[in-house]
Amino acid sequence: MKKISKLLRYLGEYKPQIALYFLCILLSVLFGLFSFGMLGPVLQVLFVGEQKLPASGNIITKISAVVNDIIIKQDKLTALTYTVAVVVAATILKNLFVYLALAILNPLRNGVIRRLRDDMFTKTLSLPIGFFTEERKGDLISRMTNDVNEIEQSIMNMLETFIREPLTITFTLVSMLVMSPQLTLFLLLFLPVTGIIIGRIGKSLKKPSNLAQEQLGHMLGVIDETLAGLRVVKAFNAEKHQHLRFSQINNTLFRLRNRISARRELGSPLSETLGVIVVSIILWYGGRLIFSGNTSLTGPWFIAYIALFYTLINPLKNLSSAIYNVQKGVAALERVEHLLDAENTVKELPAAKPLPAFTDAVEFKNVHFAYGDKKILNGIDLRIEKGKTVALVGASGAGKSTLVDLIPRFHDVTGGQLLIDGIDVKDYKVYDLRRQIGVVNQDPILFNDTIYNNITLGTGGVSQQQVEEAAHIAHAHNFITQKSGGYQTIVGDRGTKLSGGERQRITIARAVLKNPPILILDEATSSLDTESERLVQDAINNLMKNRTCIVIAHRLSTVQHADEIVVLDKGHIAERGTHYELIAKNGLYKKLVEMQQVK
Repeated sequence: MKKISKLLRYLGEYKPQIALYFLCILLSVLFGLFSFGMLGPVLQVLFVGEQKLPASGNIITKISAVVNDIIIKQDKLTALTYTVAVVVAATILKNLFVYLALAILNPLRNGVIRRLRDDMFTKTLSLPIGFFTEERKGDLISRMTNDVNEIEQSIMNMLETFIREPLTITFTLVSMLVMSPQLTLFLLLFLPVTGIIIGRIGKSLKKPSNLAQEQLGHMLGVIDETLAGLRVVKAFNAEKHQHLRFSQINNTLFRLRNRISARRELGSPLSETLGVIVVSIILWYGGRLIFSGNTSLTGPWFIAYIALFYTLINPLKNLSSAIYNVQKGVAALERVEHLLDAENTVKELPAAKPLPAFTDAVEFKNVHFAYGDKKILNGIDLRIEKGKTVALVGASGAGKSTLVDLIPRFHDVTGGQLLIDGIDVKDYKVYDLRRQIGVVNQDPILFNDTIYNNITLGTGGVSQQQVEEAAHIAHAHNFITQKSGGYQTIVGDRGTKLSGGERQRITIARAVLKNPPILILDEATSSLDTESERLVQDAINNLMKNRTCIVIAHRLSTVQHADEIVVLDKGHIAERGTHYELIAKNGLYKKLVEMQQVK
C-alpha cells in the first residue's frame, strides 16, 4: 500500500470531486439497502397479513407496524402496492447515484493516468543520455505503455471498488446486526477466514506479474530491433534467428500469463463458493434460532436477512478481484517508479547563470570521465579558442564522442573541469548552454514529421523565408521544392522517405537555422556516396564559417586544414598540432593517415 499511496498523491487536486463521489456512493448504498430492506414488509403482506405489533421496538418492528397500519385502514393489495412503489423508487435513486458517482470518478481516474504518462515522458526527456545506454528501449516503451495500462486497469479501478464495496459491506452488516444480532455475530466468525484465503492467493500474483512485464519489455525491444534492422535481417537470412529470439520470449510470456490468469480467475469462484457455504450455515443456524424461538426474526424477515447477505457476496467478490489486480498493478507500478525515481545526474544548480553569448573559449582542465568503473577519459587538457576549428582523431573507442558530449552536458565530467568563457558549464543554465551549441551527427536524426518541422526543431518563431535561407545554405532547397509537398513533405519514420544525402542536408539546415556559435560535427559525410558527399561537404563548409568547430574526424583527409588536430588514444591526448606538424612527428597520427591511404 505504501507504493500505491505514491500514486494516489496525484489525487490531491481532486479532493472536491472525491468528496462528491463518496457522497453519491453513500446515497446509492443507502437506497440499495432500503430497497432490500423493504423485502421483509412485502413478504409479510403476501404471507402473513395483519399482525398485532407492539408500539415500540427496533426498525424492523416500526416498518412492520407502518405496513400493518395500511392493511388495517385499507387492504393488503394497497399495502403491497405502496411497498412495491417504494422499492422501485429506491432502486431508481440508487442507480441514479451510481451513475453520478461513475461520471465523477472516470474523468478523475483518467486524469491521474494522464498525469502519470506526462510525468514519465517529461522524466525521460530530462534524463542524461548515459541512462539510456544502460536501458533497453523496448523496455522503456513497455513501461510507458503497457505498465501504465496495467496500472489503469488494476490500481486505478480499485478506487471505485475500495470506496464503494467497504461502504456496502459496512452498512449491510449494520442492517443485518439490527435485524438479528445473534445471527450476524455468528456470521462474522467466517469473514476473517475468507479474507485470509483470498489475501494469500492475491499476494502470490506479484512476482509472476513483474516477470511478465519484463518479458513484454524484452519482446518490444526485439520487435523494435528487427524492424529497424530489417534490411540486415533479410540480407543475412537471419529471419529464423530473429523469430527464434521472439518465440522464446513469447512462449515465456505465454506461460507467465497463464499462471497469472489461473490465480486471478480463482478469486471470483472461490469467494462465491465460500459465500454459498456461509449462506448454508446461516440458513441452518437461523432456522434453528427461529424454531427454538430465540430470535425476534419472523419467516419473511429471515428471507429478507438472507437477501441482504447475498448483497454482501458481490462486494466481497469485487474486493477479492481488486486485491488480485492490485498485486498485479503493484508489479507494474514498481517498474514505472524505476523510471520516475531514476537519478538525473545532469542537474541544473538553483543559482545557475545565463549564458547570453559565447565570447572566449571552451576549455578542458584535467577532465576525467567514467561509466561506473570503466574509465573513458583520463586527464584531458584542451583549450579551443573562439573561431578556431579543432579536429579529434583516433581509433574507435578512444573517447572522441564522449569528449564532445561533455560540452552540451549530455554527460557531466567525473573529474576536473569543463569551462566556457572561464566558467564551469555546471554553473550555466542548461537551456542557455545548449542554445550556444549545434550538433550534426554522422547518422542524421529526423522525426516522422514534415521537412519544415524537422528544420525548425527547437527553434520556433521563425519565418518561412528564414527556413528557406537555411535550406539554401545547406544545399537542400532545390530537392525540397521538387518534392510533391515541398517543405510540408512528411519524411517518414527516421527519414526513410529521403536519401542519406538529403537527410544529412536537412540536419545541416537545422543547425544553420539555429545559428550556434559552437558547432560539433561528427564526420557527416563518411557514409555517403561521392555526389552526396560533395554536396554535404559544401553545406558543412558553409555552416562552419565564422564558428568555433569541434570535428570528430573519421576520414583524416577532411581535417587537414583544421587549426589544431588532437589525437586521442585510450582516453589520453597522445598528440596534438597541425596536420604537417603531426606528420613530421612520425607518430600515431602519421600511422593513422598511412593506414587510410593504404585502404
